[in-house]
Amino acid sequence: MLPLGPVIGSVQCTSCHGRFGVESLEQPTCVRLGGMLRDAQYTVALALLAAGGTAHRAAREAACAAVRDAGFEDCGEAQVLAALAALSGLGGELYDAHGMAGGLAVELHAVLEPLAPHLAQPGRERLLLQGAAIALADGRYRPQERDALDAVGRCLDLPQARVGALLEAATRAPY
Repeated sequence: MLPLGPVIGSVQCTSCHGRFGVESLEQPTCVRLGGMLRDAQYTVALALLAAGGTAHRAAREAACAAVRDAGFEDCGEAQVLAALAALSGLGGELYDAHGMAGGLAVELHAVLEPLAPHLAQPGRERLLLQGAAIALADGRYRPQERDALDAVGRCLDLPQARVGALLEAATRAPY
């Protein structure tokens, strides 16, 4: 027997069959990353619908369209409103005097913060702009919608100045 030197650990991808160092196990798989992105789009849609209220049909339709575009094709308005009620604490006001209701604030942080390091800035900005489209579906930003969008920007680690510029640009974009 001849010693060949130290053995370097590696893993092999079952999709591409490429070999990578074991540190690659710390990164999400493409399936996991896709799931994280779908959950993020869904949560942003719920947060913005809650911020603007559910009274306006255009906002409800925009939120439901965003949820379906995220990959939840069978999710209709009833399911979105039920999820919103569950996250908002089973009735009462969806937003309190200090901003987002507890369940939605926790959900935004839990879903967006782990995703942010894995997305390039254009991807993080796109999530914010999807929320802006929901907020603008029924008119100008309401203060609570703006607060929710600021929270989305913070969770996605976007600079506050960039969030402001994107939200201002979204008001001029045709939808």
